[in-house]
Amino acid sequence: MWQTLRQIARVGRISEPAPQSSSACSDGDAQPLQAELARLLGRALAVRVVDAGSCNGCELEINALGNPYYNLEGLGVHLVASPRHADLLLVSGPVSRNMEQALLRVHEAMPEPRLVLAVGDCARDGGVFGCSYACRGGLQGLLPVDVYVAGCPPAPRDLLAGMLRAVRARAT
Repeated sequence: MWQTLRQIARVGRISEPAPQSSSACSDGDAQPLQAELARLLGRALAVRVVDAGSCNGCELEINALGNPYYNLEGLGVHLVASPRHADLLLVSGPVSRNMEQALLRVHEAMPEPRLVLAVGDCARDGGVFGCSYACRGGLQGLLPVDVYVAGCPPAPRDLLAGMLRAVRARAT
């Protein structure tokens, strides 16, 4: 143990320094976003997330939105379990043949106006999975997509920007 402590004292800190003030959603960013959502929707944004058959890379980034760094709930965006309460349908992954009907049912259960956000390259065009016997590819031709967020997987900040783009596009 003493040898390890001497090593730590001799070498010092070897990690990279923390960024200065590049917080993704600092208080300065959060207030305008909350105000914009309130102005456009009049309330919080309710999002229903559907994994249509992905590798879960996009889901890890979506889950990162809930951590204290991004603070999705604090921004006025809530993930909901029921499509009947949702304003925006967030779909990740290529649409597998087994999920096609379930995805259509979720979309039909949502109240009007429905917003659809396709997350990742797979939701756009099938990505690395493409179109096969088990996968029909991306969302094009199946659902009317308002905004595509590119990336494999896309960064959480890009997901937030995509949600805001979808809400702005529907409001105008």
